[in-house]
Amino acid sequence: MRQRVLSAIVAFAIFIPIFVVGGFIFNITFYILTLIGLNEFMKVKEKEKKYPDFIRFVAYIMVTLFYFNCTLNGNLNLSFDYKMMSGLFLTLLLPVVLYHNEKVYNVKDAFYLLGGVFFLGFSMSLFYLYRTIGLNIIIFLFLITIITDSYAYFAGRLIGKNKLLEEISPKKTWEGTIVGSLIGTFVCSVYYLTVINPEASIFAVSVVVLFLTLVGQFGDLFFSAIKRKYKVKDFSNIMPGHGGVLDRLDSSIFVMLAFTFFLNIL
Repeated sequence: MRQRVLSAIVAFAIFIPIFVVGGFIFNITFYILTLIGLNEFMKVKEKEKKYPDFIRFVAYIMVTLFYFNCTLNGNLNLSFDYKMMSGLFLTLLLPVVLYHNEKVYNVKDAFYLLGGVFFLGFSMSLFYLYRTIGLNIIIFLFLITIITDSYAYFAGRLIGKNKLLEEISPKKTWEGTIVGSLIGTFVCSVYYLTVINPEASIFAVSVVVLFLTLVGQFGDLFFSAIKRKYKVKDFSNIMPGHGGVLDRLDSSIFVMLAFTFFLNIL
């Protein structure tokens, strides 16, 4: 627990100024986190076998192009660069034939990596795009995961009896999920209505935030399912006691994705 607390303090000391400053520094920071996240995504699967160095190199190049294609666009209307997308498909799928060796690089490896590059390149860019809208928005979205996860954890320990999805995450309970969502909805709705948009509909905000608290928790379970599949506890140990980038941002990634659907409603 002491190690976990110290890691959290160090992380806050580093990232709070970056969040406040925003702009180029924020963009580059989340680009670096995207590269680390992709490395974690590949490393987990490499418990079975290692990706060829050329494939890893191509994956880093493609996620870089995809990330900056999203962030430099400057808005939430994604513009597909068909040349880039063609390059992504060709460079990750054609080597399946060129290597012609199931033990080196096969179809499952290719589509796992293709999905990872596409998913992380797009979803991680949302952090920067929402920061450009305003500091209060990004605080609001992170607050949803922090409040929800914290109260779900403590409620699960104190009153949790009924397992949510034991085969994926043995410690999560229905009681924790319900308490975390209710408190997260209340606190974050109040924040939105007092800090971001006092004129918004209380009902609409509450419903959307409730949905986001649930999506965040199930996003955590999605990444837990990947770890369970490849029999690892954490994606990495970049933050002692907390795991890796994907361990820390799992819920937030899904909250960012879900919030995109409701941006024009709130």
